[in-house]
Amino acid sequence: MSSYFTDLAQQYIDGEWRQGTGSWDIIDFNPYNGEKLASITIATVDEVDEAYLAARRAQKEWAATNPYARRAVFEKALRIIEEREAEITEVIIAELGGTHLKAGFELHLAKEFLRESIQLALRPEGKILPSPIDGKENRLYRVPVGVVGVISPFNFPFLLSLKSVAPALALGNGVVLKPHQNTPIVGGSLVAKIFEDAGLPGGLLNVVITDIAEIGDAFIEHPVPKVISFTGSDKVGRHVATVCASHFKSVVLELGGNSALVVLDDADIDYAVDAAVFSRYVHQGQVCMAANRVLVDRSIADEFTEKFVAKVKTLKAGDPSDPQTIIGPVINSSQADSITGAVDQAIAEGATALVRGATTDNLVEPTVLTDLPADSAILRQEIFGPVALLVTFDGEEEAVRIVNDTPYGLSGAVHTADVERGVAFAKQIDTGMFHVNDGTVHDEPLVPFGGEKHSGIGRLNGETTVDAFTTQKWISVQHGRSFFPF
Repeated sequence: MSSYFTDLAQQYIDGEWRQGTGSWDIIDFNPYNGEKLASITIATVDEVDEAYLAARRAQKEWAATNPYARRAVFEKALRIIEEREAEITEVIIAELGGTHLKAGFELHLAKEFLRESIQLALRPEGKILPSPIDGKENRLYRVPVGVVGVISPFNFPFLLSLKSVAPALALGNGVVLKPHQNTPIVGGSLVAKIFEDAGLPGGLLNVVITDIAEIGDAFIEHPVPKVISFTGSDKVGRHVATVCASHFKSVVLELGGNSALVVLDDADIDYAVDAAVFSRYVHQGQVCMAANRVLVDRSIADEFTEKFVAKVKTLKAGDPSDPQTIIGPVINSSQADSITGAVDQAIAEGATALVRGATTDNLVEPTVLTDLPADSAILRQEIFGPVALLVTFDGEEEAVRIVNDTPYGLSGAVHTADVERGVAFAKQIDTGMFHVNDGTVHDEPLVPFGGEKHSGIGRLNGETTVDAFTTQKWISVQHGRSFFPF
């Protein structure tokens, strides 16, 4: 594993591994024990420019390559991930503080999305459209946008980098990837290494490990990329969207969430408890789709709460390398302080802590809050940590109102014995995704993924990925002579 943090602690630009030329280093730490994993000299604005120019040069020939030949690269990349799965798992645990369970979950989805990218290489189709003009043939071509800039987050960096990088490449584009500073290997150079070993031509995929303190908006302002795919906070997403709009770029924004899991009066309580605990505490709650809020009909609230609290108390917090650990560390001390501060504020506002986990360095143990005042700030914000908010309601109408009372609209779930009742409930919620009798954390290669309100713009997966990373070009052919009025 250590070789990953030495060999890959570099920039990957135009098919070459090299040191950045910035004046300072990003230090990659293990969030659980504070061990220094790597030191990476940051990329400068000049290197961002070099990366984009390399991608543009390589893209033309790649787009003209037979899609069956492009497909072979992704087939080999999938085999490489399968062969190195044990090593990649160790790297995820070390760099992210992800547990064995989380690493397995991330790698399973990453492989599923890579399998879809194999098919995407053959997906774009042209059309012949009718014309009101005699003799005219309208051809509609689906072509790559050119170069895509990808900015990935720290929580599922391998999956969420691959989720944009692989389809963008499969569809004939070049890519420049900027991983999060806390996960430069898993979210950045590891992805580059896999594609390099899979035979991807040099220059098509570039990875720049840097910080906005060094490059400012250079990554998103650069004239080469036509699309920016960003996953992160709504605050940063708003800035990305504003800058890209001013430079006539398209964006795909997968932003934060404040999802709710709703338990109606006829639900299977034991099953709902299992779904709610997983949806809230998977990867320490550092998931955009996590169920921040658990809403329970008052008629069953006592039984649900008792069972929910009992299950939460069984979740083992500690060393993520221990296969028995469910709750590992959050990504850094800033996150730990933010989570702890939000809980302290909620309790000061009148909330009751049914479980109050301790915070030790970056390890934040599970917390369960109830009796939250209706105006409590924590109810409307994204909590990127292991904190569950239990809220009771009286009837479906009130539940709908509470679920929608947030600036976010990403995911959610409802539990009920009547599936159609659940579907009718889901239709009233302002989210991009909603699940009946399941958890809130789901992503599938063929189903459009994305949110409403502050949770993002656009969709990825399946045909929506084709829409995001290609554009349409109309070429008409006039058979015979056209008529001109003068």
